Order: sequence, then structure tokens, then C-alpha cells
Amino acid sequence: MLSVKKQVSRKLFDEVLIGPDDPVYTSGVVCRILDIPIWVLKQLDTAGVVSPPREYEGKARLYSKRELKMVQHCWFYLKEHKVKISGLKVILQIESGTFKAG
Repeated sequence: MLSVKKQVSRKLFDEVLIGPDDPVYTSGVVCRILDIPIWVLKQLDTAGVVSPPREYEGKARLYSKRELKMVQHCWFYLKEHKVKISGLKVILQIESGTFKAG
């Protein structure tokens, strides 16, 4: 009987789908997955580049898959091209088509 329960719960776990906007990843998990330092998340949050909301005051921020990809994209510019946050914001605006010169 126990093995049947394990099979059922394992099947349910395998079928859990996490959507691209479901906030499930803590900052620690994001740092481990992307192999980045925590200061990257803090800078991106402070600058408003990637800033997931807190569900409750004092609770950890939870990142979605989409935000995780955005952090990875930003880290590429920060690390590989030595871009500062202000430059990163301009690059992201150009990429999204929202940049306005002057």
C-alpha cells in the first residue's frame, strides 16, 4: 500500500507545472541556479530593473522563471561587458523599443 502512495504522489509531483510568471524562486535559489552573487539581485532590485514584489512585508521576494531569465540577461551585460546599471537600463530600453533619446 505504501508503494502505491509513493507512486501517486511522485506522479502528481512530476505533473506540477510552473508557469513563466509564477513566483516560486527565492533569491538564494536564483543565485545558485545562475551562479551569481547576491549583490546582483540587490542592485537590480534597487534600480527597478528586476524587482519582484514581496507578498507580505518582511517576506522574501519570489522570482518567476521570466524574472530569472531577465536576471540572467542582465548578468551577461554586467559581467561579460562590464556595463554599469545605468547603462544596462538604457540597453534594456533599446531592446524593448522604449528608449527615448534626450
